Amino acid sequence: MAFLELHGIQKRFGDVAAVVDFDLAAERGEFVSFLGPSGCGKTTTLRMIAGFERPTAGSIAIDGADVTNRAPNQRNVGMVFQSYALFPNMDVASNIGYGLKIRKRPKAEIARRVGELLELIHLEGRGDRYPWQLSGGQQQRVALARALAIEPTILLLDEPLSALDAKIRVALRHEIREIQRQLGITTVYVTHDQEEALELSDRIVVMSEGRIEQIGTPFEIYNFPATSFVASFVGTLNAIEAKIVDAAAGRLSLAGHVVRTTADLSGSPGQAVIIALRPEMIALTTPDGSNIVSVSPTEGVTGTNRLPATVADVAFLGSVVRVRTTVGPEATTVYVDTFNNPNLAVPPSGSPVVLSFPPEACLVLGRDAVPDRSDVLAAAEAML
Repeated sequence: MAFLELHGIQKRFGDVAAVVDFDLAAERGEFVSFLGPSGCGKTTTLRMIAGFERPTAGSIAIDGADVTNRAPNQRNVGMVFQSYALFPNMDVASNIGYGLKIRKRPKAEIARRVGELLELIHLEGRGDRYPWQLSGGQQQRVALARALAIEPTILLLDEPLSALDAKIRVALRHEIREIQRQLGITTVYVTHDQEEALELSDRIVVMSEGRIEQIGTPFEIYNFPATSFVASFVGTLNAIEAKIVDAAAGRLSLAGHVVRTTADLSGSPGQAVIIALRPEMIALTTPDGSNIVSVSPTEGVTGTNRLPATVADVAFLGSVVRVRTTVGPEATTVYVDTFNNPNLAVPPSGSPVVLSFPPEACLVLGRDAVPDRSDVLAAAEAML
């Protein structure tokens, strides 16, 4: 039996279904992230685990006990909010020890626990400061320590880093993961930031419109998306129309050129599908095969797909250089990513190039052929 179990969870607000048929089994000590756009139901689900919202249907169990109808203070869960929610009239030590004080723990025990947590969050000697005397990152550390003070069985974090600047977010998410591993506490983390979810999680629950799109490890979610939404939402994606040539052989026609895929494919010749290519899986070469300007797993792979293209422009993104190319008479855009290298020789705009990628990099969104290409293209474009 899993440590945290959600079975058939649904939540409706009037006629609006916020969460539909949500099932999850999280093991003790696991770090699970709910990932999705605003309004997808991830925070509502987290609030139902905490007890702040009651499911319209379904059940929630923690360590084998049904807590569906229990009040928040009867679930022994710790919650960290986006807005810190610290008491401005209390110093750091009092904020951290507040939950223990409410539980009428002895003063000596509270002081000992607060001291341990100040050390854990690297704020030793700052227990007498007030929230307004701390930076945003330090305040969020205090909020985390306050949630951990009561020794909860589950830690819930609702977009705790979204109010912080980029560098502090990166540093603090490392600390959160380190603390979570050190304590071995089951953690559910809500975020719309795919980078956070991919770095922090043991498993990710990708959500859209109140439903689970896919549950898997970061590796599975990124490399083997189960739906077109997951493929488009997680990571940068080239979504391109192609037509089936031979479904059994995995052969497709893309801008008049035959490419191969290892994905399962069904449908008749001429039917349209959307294929997905990650920019980092594409290599860029000159037409004669010389002057490789990006290095990817395609080098030395037999049966590599090759598409003639034209360089449209080049964007410098720090550690990554993104080349925008166009393919075929309709000038379909295909992005190619490569690591920045001072010796990189990127052809100028208008130069002819060749895009190379292995068959396994050519994902077919939804797996099945789609007769009406207009609906599929509109949906894919809306998710980009």
